[in-house]
Amino acid sequence: MAIKYLHTMVRVRDIDASLNFYCNLLGLKEVRRKEYEQGKFTLIFLAPPNQPDAMIELTYNWEQDEDYEIGTAYGHIALGVRGIYDICDKLEAAGVKIPRKPGPVKHGTTHIAFIEDPDGYKIEIVDLDTRTI
Repeated sequence: MAIKYLHTMVRVRDIDASLNFYCNLLGLKEVRRKEYEQGKFTLIFLAPPNQPDAMIELTYNWEQDEDYEIGTAYGHIALGVRGIYDICDKLEAAGVKIPRKPGPVKHGTTHIAFIEDPDGYKIEIVDLDTRTI
């Protein structure tokens, strides 16, 4: 059986805030968008410019009144970068929460950081220059 990774989906409360975070701050590009009038929801697919098949799907339900709960089984999305310290400085200056500042992982040499999107989803930033796993 051949398997191809397609996307990871997260539900968002504010399309503009999410697009600002994922596109303007992290550099992902909108690949496609589809609005479902009858279902009252919008799907927006984002991908890194050099990896059009590695997508994040943002799902916006038009009439969602309550905040979403991030389940305890959810882990995180991981994105590889070069220059993690400069990137985290720029993200923090833009108001992005960084609950785990950049630095080496315990018992290793790979440098990582954790940031949060506008809905509180954790994004692991992995420095590709120090990555060993």
